[in-house]
Amino acid sequence: MNNPAPLDISVVVPLYNEAESLPELVAWIDRVARAEGLSYEAILIDDGSSDGSWEVIERLRGHYPALRALRFARNYGKSAALYCGFEAARGEVVFTMDADLQDSPDEIPALRRMILDEGYDLVSGWKRKRHDPAGKRWPSKFFNWTARAVSGIRLHDFNCGLKAYRLKVVKAIEVYGEMHRYIPILAKQAGFRRIGEKAVEHRARKYGVSKFGLERMVKGYLDLITVSFMTRFGRSPMYFFGGLGTLMFLVGGATTAWILAAKLWKQAHGLALRPVTDQPLFYLAIAAVILGVQLFLAGFLGELINRGSSDRNKYLIDKTL
Repeated sequence: MNNPAPLDISVVVPLYNEAESLPELVAWIDRVARAEGLSYEAILIDDGSSDGSWEVIERLRGHYPALRALRFARNYGKSAALYCGFEAARGEVVFTMDADLQDSPDEIPALRRMILDEGYDLVSGWKRKRHDPAGKRWPSKFFNWTARAVSGIRLHDFNCGLKAYRLKVVKAIEVYGEMHRYIPILAKQAGFRRIGEKAVEHRARKYGVSKFGLERMVKGYLDLITVSFMTRFGRSPMYFFGGLGTLMFLVGGATTAWILAAKLWKQAHGLALRPVTDQPLFYLAIAAVILGVQLFLAGFLGELINRGSSDRNKYLIDKTL
């Protein structure tokens, strides 16, 4: 899939069981690119589909030379698909969009101008008017509010699949796990702070059903905690674990010393004594000392693992075009 020839745009499309929508989507991307006079590539990543999506892609490849594709041997998830698509992309501006036709390729020219003419590093789509049931819209609003509060990035829709990036952005960030929801946060962490948004058309689903359920909201919050931790302490876990462990060790040690000193002082002055082992505070102090040591060691081990780790993103690609 490697080809050094530069292009105007790359369109990265992760897909899972979207055979019905692919012919229309690829034709739409091709039509927009030709109308704008843009050299392009459409990179389709089949995330282990079982509905014949790959066979459709093979047929489309004969009609659209700009189409490139790869297929995973099994379902790895959207983040894995984006990671591999970003590795393959070579367009000056890289777009991502979902394969279900709810994202409109007609938005590509305006998003491209925001990147090239207005100087943005990343522009995220904002589905201001969503064609989703209320059971998905309201949890999404609350989720996006939380993400804004935690990250400081003023986006209305972190999870919109339609985004545009400078090529250097997608080559610098590392998308793994389920972190595709937080690419703007990862980009900001990598030093790309010119992040904007554009209200985009959100179309009703034409084929099939959504592949995401309400469980993604729970995963979304867990991922938000993870990405917040990783952006702050991912490269130096000792700063978090070591700092917290040292604080607990000092507090526990000081409390233990105070309890023992108080006993010795009372003993020296002939005052009534309460056995140290009868005081709950003593056990809490000892527990704090032990936890402090464990947290410090966790930070130390995290540093060793971080220094010695190799590329964590290894995916088995079954076929390429």
